[in-house]
Amino acid sequence: MTIRVYGLQAEQRQEPLGIDHPRPRLSWKLDSDRRGAAQTAYRITAALRPADLDDPGRLLWDTGRRESGDGLLIPWDGPALQSATRCHWRVEVWDETGAAAGNPAGSARSWFETGLLHRSDWSAVWIGRDPVRHPAVQPPGAADIAGADLLPPPLHLRRAFHVDTRPVRARLYATARGVYEPRLNGCRAGDHELAPGWTEYHRRLQYQTYDVTGLVHAGDNVLGAVVADGWWSGYVGFDPRRAAQHYGDCPALLAQLVLDFADGSRRVIATDTVWTERPGAILSADLLMGQVVDARRHVPDWDAAATIDGFAPVAVLDTEPGPLVAEPDHPVRVTMELPAATVEHKAPGRYVVDFGQNLVGRVRLTLRSAPRGRRVTVRHAEVLTDGEQDGELYAANLRRAAATDRYVAAGEPVEVFEPQFTTHGFRYVEIDGHPGELDVADVVARVLHSDTPWTGRFECSDPVTNQLYTNIAWGQRGNFVAVPTDCPQRDERLGWLADAQIFAPTATRNADVAAFFARWMRDVVDGQDTDGAFRDVAPVITMHREAAPAWGDAGVIIPWHLWRTYGDRQVLADSFDAMAAWVAHVRRHNPDLRWRHHTGNNYGDWLQVDADTPRDLLATAYFARSAAIVADAADVLGRPDVAAEHRALHAAIRQAFITAYVHPDGAVEGETQTGYLLALAFGLLPDDLIAAAVKHLAADVEQRGNRLTTGFVGVQLLCPVLAEHGRADLAYALLHQDEFPSWGYSIRHGATTIWERWDGWTEHGGFQADAMNSFNHYSLGSIGDWLFGRVAGIDQTPGSVAYRDLLLRPLPGGRLTWARAEQDTARGPVACGWARTDDRITVTVTVPPGSTALLEVPTADPAGVREHDEPAHTRPGVLGAEPSAAGLTLRLASGRYTFTASHTPDHTPDHTPVQEMP
Repeated sequence: MTIRVYGLQAEQRQEPLGIDHPRPRLSWKLDSDRRGAAQTAYRITAALRPADLDDPGRLLWDTGRRESGDGLLIPWDGPALQSATRCHWRVEVWDETGAAAGNPAGSARSWFETGLLHRSDWSAVWIGRDPVRHPAVQPPGAADIAGADLLPPPLHLRRAFHVDTRPVRARLYATARGVYEPRLNGCRAGDHELAPGWTEYHRRLQYQTYDVTGLVHAGDNVLGAVVADGWWSGYVGFDPRRAAQHYGDCPALLAQLVLDFADGSRRVIATDTVWTERPGAILSADLLMGQVVDARRHVPDWDAAATIDGFAPVAVLDTEPGPLVAEPDHPVRVTMELPAATVEHKAPGRYVVDFGQNLVGRVRLTLRSAPRGRRVTVRHAEVLTDGEQDGELYAANLRRAAATDRYVAAGEPVEVFEPQFTTHGFRYVEIDGHPGELDVADVVARVLHSDTPWTGRFECSDPVTNQLYTNIAWGQRGNFVAVPTDCPQRDERLGWLADAQIFAPTATRNADVAAFFARWMRDVVDGQDTDGAFRDVAPVITMHREAAPAWGDAGVIIPWHLWRTYGDRQVLADSFDAMAAWVAHVRRHNPDLRWRHHTGNNYGDWLQVDADTPRDLLATAYFARSAAIVADAADVLGRPDVAAEHRALHAAIRQAFITAYVHPDGAVEGETQTGYLLALAFGLLPDDLIAAAVKHLAADVEQRGNRLTTGFVGVQLLCPVLAEHGRADLAYALLHQDEFPSWGYSIRHGATTIWERWDGWTEHGGFQADAMNSFNHYSLGSIGDWLFGRVAGIDQTPGSVAYRDLLLRPLPGGRLTWARAEQDTARGPVACGWARTDDRITVTVTVPPGSTALLEVPTADPAGVREHDEPAHTRPGVLGAEPSAAGLTLRLASGRYTFTASHTPDHTPDHTPVQEMP
């Protein structure tokens, strides 16, 4: 086939409804099974209606034919768009033969819509409960139902209005100080969860845009919303105070419904003093504590009936909208449902449910014939206890997070309880007070996370390695909830910077997180202090000190990684001054270029095992790394003077590192695995000592019985560095290890997500410290990048951006007989895989149109590499071939390829097969 155009995006999202850009960047992807296929030209046309795209006289923008092979973040250079404008656009592509793309009509179409771009577009004011006339007092008996952590009841807000005819277009623009669910005529508007998400509220509050055209009808209508505390005024982090101490003391709503009619008229229904409010069936709702619902207090049709009693006037809390921005990334959604795997009856009315998977979200519980007033409690936990309390929920690691939902039945034949303003990390739930026998079909887990499109897949012949990848993927889902959190179950859930930067390469393999991370980087930059120090977490809450080494360096590393992975120059430019300021901050306080001062709460190699990496060594290594990245970023942004300054700084830091920490025999101070990994990965060793340092590293691994000692920082480098320096055998030995400490040990003991610590639970010690023991914490899952990049073989050359120039290096080893990975990159589909028998290996690859690839075929017989029984170098699409250390390196044009070659089995030590999960 010729080229297929797909995956059209505006500002890194497909069909975004409400963006803040009058001149958005447009992208598309390409696919083709024809070798050598490439885009050579494109044309973008845009119009206000789909039909107008075929009428040259009604086009809003027409680039004309542009000779270019690129389709990545093309800037809109047509007329600036107005607010609330739906724009339809089409891209036509021509290939290297001059033929049009193979899509119907030779093109692909999409649309986007701008939000409210100007302050003058907003007429709404912030409304909420009048704290004087109507204080937030819980109804009698509520405390007895909800317990000690009772919060003020959420707001139920409504506004009735009448229209004579149905609008042809209706948009709801809304946000909250808190979290909210919009309602219109008894129906929920949209599918966003926990909107508007969590940002640096002092600097930026996101609003959402909903297409509600189908929900408005002629006659009487009711616009409503439920607003709860959320991150704004609920419990956040491990601070015992509610977030009122950080942001605000009560929730509020800002919304306006814009109705456009066929006659050209417009009407706006905005939050104002006409709105009314009252408590409802939800007695309290908190992200950490849980939600309490008394269904007996439900007000029927409160969000649908034109008139209804019991509602009081609202108060105007603020007339200024504040720092509003249109939501720039994918919202939090419920993305899947998991049925209960088992239900165990513990006592009358009490059950423990196992969903078979540690996840993040909530439970939907169906109650049948529950007596009026029956109280049902749903408690959540990741694991079960052992010992005398075997089989009960282990909740000690939740700390102050109650993670408990409560429901009081109304006495209806069928009632469904699903809390909407809380989220829990759990595999198990205890249901207490259930009427009758609990049917397995009546309890469902609803999985909730930021709905970043899943773009990657890894699989191999070893079921334990597959389980490791599955654990990594579930850890990403569960911890990408509005911000990249550190854990989803306890009273923390903060956006720790080091965790994010360590895991970002793996995250970008799994999903399209370009917009997610670009948005979060604004919070990181906003948290920087006047001296240039980033903070440990973003948004900044509770943790106000300057960031530690490897934590603050995320402010430098992540923008650079987004540039390399997605070609996002804008996030690099937006972050650059902050990146340089961070390096300047460290340099200013450490004139000898060893980072020993102003290190914040220096965590070192957090949660390392049986090792103590010198903290100043780790800090200085990251100082060098950040200086080098700022130099490279300055080159990209056209700032050669800044690049030269930071390149010289990097050289000086490197020399300071060598002088202070590298011994003449290649030993690195502290002689820990992480110390060697940092020195090798960051290029901080003299060339003549690299081999010696690798021997020291390998010896440490071997003398420990092929076990690791690395913590959060070192683990991401462990397998990549060993493989890169000729010890793939050790990298695979660590991958397959199932004795403590290892990834396999947790899997052997039932892990379905990545644990926070290697010793979260051990046979010899049971549960580790309750105060810090998450069983869903993605940092130690950073090996996922290596599974894609070396085990399967998908990578890009050092100078490549957004997978323009691929480096495909499959690495057979260990007990694997095959492995493969796929990534839907910013340019199109990339795949690499291999399968081996006793003496043959088959390698399959996919290179997207316009990209090229260097493929290393691992073989001892380079001349014997074949495709369809013909020498590889003679095949179509093979642009060159030469022997290499790996075997044969082929330079490939785009297309799909399958090569076979002789293969000498490696000599990786045999390992005892990992036991199946219980």
